[in-house]
Amino acid sequence: MSNTGRWISSPQYNADMEMAKYIISILRCQAGIVMSWGFHNAVALRNGLGFRVQGFLFTGIVRVLYDEGSDTFTVRLEKRDGSLFKERQDVYFDELVDVIDRLVERCPDYENRVRAEYGLSNR
Repeated sequence: MSNTGRWISSPQYNADMEMAKYIISILRCQAGIVMSWGFHNAVALRNGLGFRVQGFLFTGIVRVLYDEGSDTFTVRLEKRDGSLFKERQDVYFDELVDVIDRLVERCPDYENRVRAEYGLSNR
C-alpha cells in the first residue's frame, strides 16, 4: 500500500483480477451446479481463481489456473493442508464446470445422495 492508504495497482494485479473475473463469469453460466459444490471464499490468484468447496467427493480448495500457451485451464484440488489431491490439465473453458463438478460433487449415486442429504422423497 502507498502512504495514502490506497492499494497500488500494477499491470500483473490488474491482469490477475481480470482472469479471476473471467473464470467467475464462466462458473456463473451454471450457477446452480457451482452452488451445489458449496462454493465459497473465492480469491484471485496469479493467472487464476481459488475457492473452497464442500462436495460429496471432495472438500477443500480448488484452484483454476489459466495456461496462456495452450489457452486451457488446469484444475487443482488441494486438501486443507495444501497437499495435492487431484489435478486435471488442458481443460477448455466450455468444459470447466463439468470437469470441476465430476471432481468435486457428481458421484455415481448422486440423485440418491442428494435425496438422503436433504430428506427428499423418492417421487
